[in-house]
Amino acid sequence: MAWYDLLGALGAQFDEDGATRFDASGEQAGMVALAQGAALVPLRHFGLIRFSGEETSAFLQGQLSSDIKKLPAAGCQYSSYSTPKGRMLASFLILREGEDLLLMLPRPLLPAIQKRLAMYVMRSKTRPADISDERVLLGLAGPRALELAREVFGELPKEAHQGMPCEGGHLVRLPADRLLLNLAAEAAGACWDKLLAAGAQAAGADAWTLSDIHAGIPWVLPATQEEFVAQMANMELIGAVSFKKGCYPGQEIVARTQYLGKLKRRTFRVRADTAMHAGDAVYSPEMNGQASGQIALAAPSGDGRWEALAVVQLASVAQGVHLESPNGTRLEFLPLPYPVHE
Repeated sequence: MAWYDLLGALGAQFDEDGATRFDASGEQAGMVALAQGAALVPLRHFGLIRFSGEETSAFLQGQLSSDIKKLPAAGCQYSSYSTPKGRMLASFLILREGEDLLLMLPRPLLPAIQKRLAMYVMRSKTRPADISDERVLLGLAGPRALELAREVFGELPKEAHQGMPCEGGHLVRLPADRLLLNLAAEAAGACWDKLLAAGAQAAGADAWTLSDIHAGIPWVLPATQEEFVAQMANMELIGAVSFKKGCYPGQEIVARTQYLGKLKRRTFRVRADTAMHAGDAVYSPEMNGQASGQIALAAPSGDGRWEALAVVQLASVAQGVHLESPNGTRLEFLPLPYPVHE
């Protein structure tokens, strides 16, 4: 059975951004698995740009914020791509595949980002290609994720950002004990079946987004393009920014923000009793009616509430932050797995 036919047989549907959705009971079961077991998520809302050629690493080293030279063999690395003014156009998970590098990013951004990067290739011996439809990305998250994966794959990478080959592709270990599988389309069905047989639960895209929120991993989305400098989104705290490598677009702004102490906003994990969406403004009393920041990434948490990563003025945290208006729903701050330095 073809991969998408297999998902369709399980009742999956796909929205305009490519995200996988199940019916209400399926979504709820996925959220329960994320909290108590292992949620298996088709990551169709992400795409892949393959860069191949002998000068691939050198080219991307001069375009992205991370140190490509430190990308582990078969491993992964978070990164970002910015305008010359330091505003993020996209964020990525970079996967090494032999001599090639794969840039994983939200699917709606892929065409424009691929086109923009291709403009700067010029005479560099590298070329980008959209391979999103050639690969299947699966995410496995939850307290039993590693246990079930060991049953299926045997030994796993010991640390986050490390990777290894697996049948039909390769897998990498992500922060918060999650796994990402990058599979050939013809191998995806067999892997999916094995993980379900081991006890994983099929889950929709919201479950993976919630796991990213818990791990403090932001993604630039269409609603937030050019809104944040990398440090506002905690990118240097997840290893996505190098301050020792050479120049790249926006590097001067990012370095000045880091060393001159001009950072006024940070990303925090928040919770609310009402829906939140990327791009929603947040307010605080001391801002005199002006927005204090905005929601970067949001998902329902399965209990009638929503969680989000919100970029907020540091001065607003102690005063309280509200959604969409100064009198809107007050946001509850939740811990992140890493310290947010003020």
